[in-house]
Amino acid sequence: MYQGPARCLCPLLRRAATASTAPPPPRAGGTGEGGSGAGTATLRGARRAPHGFSSSLGCPMGGGGSRLYGALAQTLSSTSGSGTSSATAAAAAPRERRGQPEAEPEPLEARELLAQCRLVLRRRPPRCRRRFVDLRQGAAGGPRPIRVMQWNILAQALGEGKDNFVQCPMEALKWEERKCLILEEILAYQPDILCLQEVDHYFDTFQPLLSRLGYQGTFFPKPWSPCLDVERNNGPDGCALFFLKDRFELINSANIRLTAMKLKTNQVAIAQTLKCHETGRLFCIAVTHLKARTGWERFRSAQGCDLLQNLKSITQGAKIPLIVCGDFNAEPTEEVYREFSNSSLNLNSAYKLLSPDGQSEPPYTTWKIRPSGECRHTLDYIWYSQHALNVNSALGLLTEEQIGPNRLPSFNYPSDHMSLVCDFSFNQDPDRLL
Repeated sequence: MYQGPARCLCPLLRRAATASTAPPPPRAGGTGEGGSGAGTATLRGARRAPHGFSSSLGCPMGGGGSRLYGALAQTLSSTSGSGTSSATAAAAAPRERRGQPEAEPEPLEARELLAQCRLVLRRRPPRCRRRFVDLRQGAAGGPRPIRVMQWNILAQALGEGKDNFVQCPMEALKWEERKCLILEEILAYQPDILCLQEVDHYFDTFQPLLSRLGYQGTFFPKPWSPCLDVERNNGPDGCALFFLKDRFELINSANIRLTAMKLKTNQVAIAQTLKCHETGRLFCIAVTHLKARTGWERFRSAQGCDLLQNLKSITQGAKIPLIVCGDFNAEPTEEVYREFSNSSLNLNSAYKLLSPDGQSEPPYTTWKIRPSGECRHTLDYIWYSQHALNVNSALGLLTEEQIGPNRLPSFNYPSDHMSLVCDFSFNQDPDRLL
């Protein structure tokens, strides 16, 4: 039984709390890049324990939120629509912002941080175990696969202030512990690429932590985030994209403010072209979060069409393989799902491959209880270029028994959405299915 939060932080986390400072503003151009992470602190080898995690777990809600929002609002005003920035400019921007070279963050053992997260979580139930399903058609071999994680992590301000999860105790939503659950999930699966939605603790938690693990990050906030309506918020939420610097090189990056009916909307996307160090192959990775709520189906459809048009340009009409991660807020019966399925980019939904016939989406990716009743939907997807990429494996979803009668979020799962994780490999004959 849960006995209340851990009141005593271990020394590493305590030092981080006293040493935290106001987050730096993102660079001009709106990428919010954290590209100065430690080059030596990386995930190496086939899914062995990572190293290089930060000593900081960030600071609680509030404290600098207004300064952060001011910087982000200025960023957004300079990047309405889509834009592309070179990797060179992205890496140089933080130094230009402060007028001096950035110090390399000190790498730390991720095992140590993971142990400290578990110490904070020691009174909670253990994290639910999920298994990967092998989807390979032939024998294993070739270059190391690319592991991609898609996850709407639930914005802290929304979880505590707006979403009204009536069966979830407020104690389960406290950031000091919930962030440790999020980190534990990420560390458990060690993604090469991490695509997140509803991120409202980028600068004080995820960017400093993941940069010390060897990731380079980009953050693009919503222009009018609902988080800002919540008292003592931590700034706007948005999409974040991280990739391991020892596995990939950033070729270009585009922040896209989605349009619908020729109008700019409150939803955004990030699309980055990466080069795989091991194979020399280029591919594009994108993350997005479409408009929520019933009644906005046509709006989501228009946003999806806009995103596809942008991605067609970025991938040169599907010449560059593509992976699109997102919370689409749309069931497979919606028009925006059909648009992605029938796109000239030749996309397929990776999690369909878990079904017996390979044609059906999972029964749910989110499951919660609100005052209006129980909400069980399939809204989250990982789309991929099926002519150029193979899905080697996919992480199975939580069972109803694991989720429990009070649904999500809970004391042992930090979000109302489940993470999706897939291992991809390049097709050796990319033109054969075109």
